[in-house]
Amino acid sequence: MDRSVLWFRRDLRLADHPALASAAAGDRSVVGLFVLDPRLWDTAGDNRRAFLAGCLDELNRAMGGWLVVRTGRPEDVVPAVAAEADADEVWATKDFGPYGQRRDAAVAEALEQAGRRLRLEGTPYAVEPGTVHTKDGGLYRVFTPFYRAWKQVDVAPPGGEVDVSWARGIDREELPEATGTAQTLPAPGEQAAHDRLDAFLAEGVDDYDERRNLVAVDGTSRLSPYVKWGCVHPRQVLDRLGDTKGAESFRSEIAWREFYAEVLWREPESRSRALNEKMRAMPVDTGAEADERFAAWCEGRTGFPVVDAAMRQLVSEGWMHNRMRMVVASFLVKDLHIDWTRGARFFMEHLVDGDLASNQHGWQWVAGTGTDAAPYFRIFNPWSQGEKFDPDGEYVRRWVPELADVAGSGVHEPRERGGGLFAADRGDYPDPIVDHKTEREESLARYQALSS
Repeated sequence: MDRSVLWFRRDLRLADHPALASAAAGDRSVVGLFVLDPRLWDTAGDNRRAFLAGCLDELNRAMGGWLVVRTGRPEDVVPAVAAEADADEVWATKDFGPYGQRRDAAVAEALEQAGRRLRLEGTPYAVEPGTVHTKDGGLYRVFTPFYRAWKQVDVAPPGGEVDVSWARGIDREELPEATGTAQTLPAPGEQAAHDRLDAFLAEGVDDYDERRNLVAVDGTSRLSPYVKWGCVHPRQVLDRLGDTKGAESFRSEIAWREFYAEVLWREPESRSRALNEKMRAMPVDTGAEADERFAAWCEGRTGFPVVDAAMRQLVSEGWMHNRMRMVVASFLVKDLHIDWTRGARFFMEHLVDGDLASNQHGWQWVAGTGTDAAPYFRIFNPWSQGEKFDPDGEYVRRWVPELADVAGSGVHEPRERGGGLFAADRGDYPDPIVDHKTEREESLARYQALSS
């Protein structure tokens, strides 16, 4: 029987997998390969590595134990496995990231030199980057017109599971063992992804528009780690969304992910520097004092309860509510005046759903350096954000036990409104490390000086 290779990447599922369907066409047996690339594995962060390892284990189970895992540079490993399998074709899902495209070009060249071919089919997105563009073929720099155009693209319905004969006799390594730093991580794998999707569609999507910003309730989908690794494809989610207001709100969140993928594909340098060239000159604080403030932010001891609660949630769960991601990012950049890339790097070290395009451009949106019409004046007030999105203080008390005795919304400003109630056996809660009003004015002054 002829063989082909299916190179798994961010598509760790067996259903609705175009590249897998093509690899198995013509009754070919398929070598299912995953390459542990040190350039990605070593920089992924403990939580993402642990979740990926679990997803690979679940994929291997679903394949009857025939997943081939190899460690090394893909341009060496993929041609070697193709030669061992005597396979003329290696199939994979397209990758639009800066590193992924360079890697795929190197693998394609190495295969071609051996008389073999890399064939790319399918995409991690409902709408492939490059499909949605302005009238002159350029990049949309504001989300709303991108979203209008994105919704006009016909998305093919998801496919089913492919009947595959998995090839045997190819040497395999042991599946990786990895332990996350978070106390708990989501259940990994394709089945867990669909269980989570089923629960969200049954219990959460209709109220999503009203509940998604309330940080103390389970009002979000929690699908992001599964979408990150392709345990579920966005089109599988879109295919099951209805027409409620909540469903439309969630559809726009999927589009935000695809918008940021488009931006990174067109502007790859934006992964590490401001998309807005003018903002590259924005002064930021450095030195010992800035480092001390950054450490306080990382450790959740800034004296701003909702900021500290969110940072502690990140370290504990490997996840943070999206509203809080914006709040803590704004605080780091516009209250502490620290470069956004430091915060983005810390997020990627801890997030189980860490996605380069979404993370970097989410940070740039908050920092006022990326996509948006009038961005920099959007400075989140941590006091009012806490009052609005954690009105009873439940979220703060959950993650900041020092404030467990402070009732109601007073927990957001415990010094002024908490009546001095602090649990003595848990240690006192720190004073705010900065004055928000003063630092807000400083941020605006720096921006005005930059613009003059």
